[in-house]
Amino acid sequence: MALGGVLLSPRIETKPLSGPGTATTEGLPVWFLPRLGVQVQQDGAGLTLGYGGRTLNFLGGRWTAQGFSSLPTTLPIPQTYNGSLHVPVSLLTLLGVPVEADTPDVLDFAPTVAPVAAPATPGVVLSGVAPATGSGSPAATTSVAPGPAPSAQPQLQPAPPIKLPTTTPATTPQPVPAQPVPTQPTTAQPAQPVPPGSTGFTPVAALLSVRSSRTLDRNIELQRVVLEFSAAATYTVQRDKNGLSFALPGVSSSPQTQQLESGDDLGVSLGAVGSSVRLDTRGGVSEVFTLQNPYRIVIDTTTNINTSVPPPVDQSALPPGVTLRRLGGLSLLTFDARYAPRVVAAPLGRSSGVADLVKSLGGVAGVNAGYFDPASSLPVDLVALGGLMVSPSLEKRATLGLDASGTPRLGYPRPRYVLSGAGQNLTVNSVGARANPLWVTAFVGDGRTAVGGDALTTLVLQGGLGSASGHVARALTGRFVPGAGDFTITFDPARYPQLSLPAGSPLGYSLNWQVPGWDDVQDAVAAGPLLVSGGKLVLDPVREGFVTSGSIWRATRQVAFITVGQQSGVAFLDNGTPGDFARALLSAGVSSAMRFDSGSSATVYVAGGYLNAGGYLNTVWSRSVPNALVFVPKVSAQEK
Repeated sequence: MALGGVLLSPRIETKPLSGPGTATTEGLPVWFLPRLGVQVQQDGAGLTLGYGGRTLNFLGGRWTAQGFSSLPTTLPIPQTYNGSLHVPVSLLTLLGVPVEADTPDVLDFAPTVAPVAAPATPGVVLSGVAPATGSGSPAATTSVAPGPAPSAQPQLQPAPPIKLPTTTPATTPQPVPAQPVPTQPTTAQPAQPVPPGSTGFTPVAALLSVRSSRTLDRNIELQRVVLEFSAAATYTVQRDKNGLSFALPGVSSSPQTQQLESGDDLGVSLGAVGSSVRLDTRGGVSEVFTLQNPYRIVIDTTTNINTSVPPPVDQSALPPGVTLRRLGGLSLLTFDARYAPRVVAAPLGRSSGVADLVKSLGGVAGVNAGYFDPASSLPVDLVALGGLMVSPSLEKRATLGLDASGTPRLGYPRPRYVLSGAGQNLTVNSVGARANPLWVTAFVGDGRTAVGGDALTTLVLQGGLGSASGHVARALTGRFVPGAGDFTITFDPARYPQLSLPAGSPLGYSLNWQVPGWDDVQDAVAAGPLLVSGGKLVLDPVREGFVTSGSIWRATRQVAFITVGQQSGVAFLDNGTPGDFARALLSAGVSSAMRFDSGSSATVYVAGGYLNAGGYLNTVWSRSVPNALVFVPKVSAQEK
């Protein structure tokens, strides 16, 4: 571990070795081996390694062995790496040095235990070499490929061995890969008898050590506590709001209390029938499981230590088909063909958190979308849902359109409602709840907003989109509140007498995008500017009516809809201008990108995550928004 460039603990890692007799393997430095309990002797003439009554001696370019019943015909030889002599890890496993893995990707050597001498195996012939004779114990030898003798290696300064409790006779365990097992209590296997103490019971196992580790992912603390035993032991665990208590019948231990790096308190006590362990986790959520060889109880605790900060995205638990790529301050979240993007909006004049908008559609992720007026929460540009334009378009800024399958289009449409039926074809002038007596005004009801006015007529149309099925359901004068989803048109009957139709008259409506290739678009949201198109930088704020001297062009958090090849996704930049954002996306290989509302609105949410609370790419909480782009799992033909 290093903080601020200062190394706080030794950095030990395996190194790749290559050379005569090694092919490609990994090795550890000789000076580190005493910390694993290996006895090391090194001088100008050779190298000797001893563990548990077994000995390997390298001299004159070959190994000789003592205490083995059999060995491979060829053993890898020591190699020099960065000036230090390294021994292949495979030789350590031959000696019987136990290797364990608390997690599948982490190599971890078992705690150092004083080696116990074992009787040497009588003379065994290996590789056709006869056993040595003499007054000492016979030694089995084997030949290896010639290689340089370690005569030029520096002298070792062995580190003192690590001392651990010795409540049970030490043994030499064999290396067996650790495998997780269910968290239910495991039936204890009888251990070697341990002399009973003052407890009044004969221990079946001993608690040998307690170790812990702690990592932070933004405001999420991840703590692991490992209880290691001399043999398998039964246990029960009780949970409460403050932590966990373990009962370990028949287990001996050394009573202790300690405060962990996280601030959690851990205590071990010994009673009349066994031991108990108490871990106070300050309200964290804990998972308990066991590992074998040696037997361990593992407690993983996850705690949100600062709720004023959004929890981060848990990259190890992303939904299937979702990929997160980080390039410095730029993050790219992409979705494969299992997901479709959709536009979702809060009720008109209201706003909501992006996480809530994602959940409302059963999505896995989402990002805030269009610009809006913070005072009223009303969108300031186009929003279309299911083929209905619920907010009108400025007709000058980049727009994302989606068909029913979620296939995206980026462009500059000029959407207008067209009324047809009863021998007429009329373009609607505006969209909104407030009618202009000079125009025909359309509005999609939300169940709470009034439309109409004095001396104005409002028609409620039903029958769905398209001129073939639409008809007049009601015709009213004055103000009233249409139902949620009701499509209405309001007009002055003196100016538009052709629309003064009774209930039941045919009159349909459709949405004309007025740009090629958009006929089947169902959802749309305008924002802008367009940043990348066809793998090229296309940023043009003047064309879209953005004022680059204003706050909208400042360096701040940036979000965008993107495509990368055939996949759609979301981009997030920690800080930068729209120009910085566009150049970063182009360098990252993005095919196309359109900026969404950014700054204090910028929010990217992914479901699941730590504590099942979801995760955010933004590192500060953002304000609620009226609409968002949500990625939703597609429904298969079988589910339909």
